Amino acid sequence: QVQLEESGGGLVQAGGSLRLSCAVSERTLNTYTMGWFRQAPGKEREFVATISWSGLTIIYADSVKGRFTISREKGENTVYLQMNSLKPDDTADYYCAAGSVASQRASAYNYWGQGTQVTVSS
Repeated sequence: QVQLEESGGGLVQAGGSLRLSCAVSERTLNTYTMGWFRQAPGKEREFVATISWSGLTIIYADSVKGRFTISREKGENTVYLQMNSLKPDDTADYYCAAGSVASQRASAYNYWGQGTQVTVSS
């Protein structure tokens, strides 16, 4: 299995920024589409952003467009999620995922990290 590990979560005030990292095993970034999902307490997991293996296709959820940026770091085998202008509604556990097909559906991803908490205070 591909191993994924998220980091960079924490507590931040509204309007602030955080940068999440997802470290992946082997050469996953050269093979898989990578995605970020989030899950707030009592809510279902929702799509945040995805980036194709080539880096040429990037899709964002409408709720984060213009505020979040997903990027790949091949040399470090890492995918990032830069989150700016954070809102309290962004509070959730954030999960990194890897799959073979670019999709906004969680079921399209085969491998998942354990998540990192993001809390945005008002």
